[in-house]
Amino acid sequence: MTRRKLAILVGIAIAIGALALIFWPSAKTEDHAREDEHGHEDGEAPEGAIALSDEQIREAGIELATVRTGATAELVFPATVEASPTASARIDARASGIVRSVGKTLGDHVVHGETVARIESADAAALASQASAARARVTELSAAYDRERRLFEENVTARQDLEAAQANLSVARSELQRAQAAVAAAGVSGDGRSLAVTSPLTGRITAAPIVLGAFVDAGNELFRVVDPSGLQIEVALPYADASRIQPGDEAMLIVGDGREIGARVRSVTPSLDPQSRSATAVLSLARGVPGLQPGAFLQARIRPSGEIHRDRIVVPEDAIQVVEGRDVVFVRTQTGFQAREVEVGARSSAQVTVLSGLQEGWRIAAANAFLLKAELGKEGATHGH
Repeated sequence: MTRRKLAILVGIAIAIGALALIFWPSAKTEDHAREDEHGHEDGEAPEGAIALSDEQIREAGIELATVRTGATAELVFPATVEASPTASARIDARASGIVRSVGKTLGDHVVHGETVARIESADAAALASQASAARARVTELSAAYDRERRLFEENVTARQDLEAAQANLSVARSELQRAQAAVAAAGVSGDGRSLAVTSPLTGRITAAPIVLGAFVDAGNELFRVVDPSGLQIEVALPYADASRIQPGDEAMLIVGDGREIGARVRSVTPSLDPQSRSATAVLSLARGVPGLQPGAFLQARIRPSGEIHRDRIVVPEDAIQVVEGRDVVFVRTQTGFQAREVEVGARSSAQVTVLSGLQEGWRIAAANAFLLKAELGKEGATHGH
């Protein structure tokens, strides 16, 4: 190789090296930019990302849940609180007379058999008189029987006279027992002037139209009593949905203050109301609810058994957090969590239906997810400064 050719080759090599030095930094920058798009290399995490190790997640008490499809169908109906037949009572006047005392008023608690008022009535005097007459009759016939017994023992009278006296005394004693039972049932006072008005069940007085000193007729309403533990919920079911609801179906009741109460369908009427063209479902409460009164209106969400939306996702209510006015869920990543905006649907029984934004199989933060929301707020404040 001549010296001229060698010089040419050396010149070409130097030129190639110079071009490599010029273009290599830009190529490296492009690679970094490509990596930055995935949030790996530029040192700044994607928006909404929170870096947490497995140990930190455990220490914070953040529980994870797997996203699953298959939300149970829910039907929403208006409902009314009613007292069951065995949990409500109307207290009427047993006899005509004047109201002489009132022991209870609206809202008071009463127990079974407690006297709530007294009525002065001629019926009380009649019952007391009957008892008194029956008592005197027993006294009279008892003396007659003792006399016949002594005479029989002295062989003065025949056995049949003794047996007749004994039979008459037994009849008189039976009549006295009946008269005394009537006096006790009516609650006749000791002076025989008034009758007691008593409560047939334990509960609270929900109506008290009684007026002290007023004259009442037999059958007039004086009080109404309801046992709060015996309330039931009645739901009007439209014709199209009546056949979908069956006894045993789970339900959720939404009270006016936002409380949720578990319930279950106890029965469904087999026929439609001729006027409203609807059936009635009766729901039993899972527990007593303080403050719930007959006549109150609720919203009932009933889940027909066997009806499941295979394409819907349901997550625990704790997983949904509101960040800057948006509903988000924190999805587990390799380095921590990523906040993802979601569209939510119905909420019921501590579960929320997610219409979009999640995929089946993802792991999300459930219990204590609000800690991630707080951490996200701290990072946003730091970046703002």
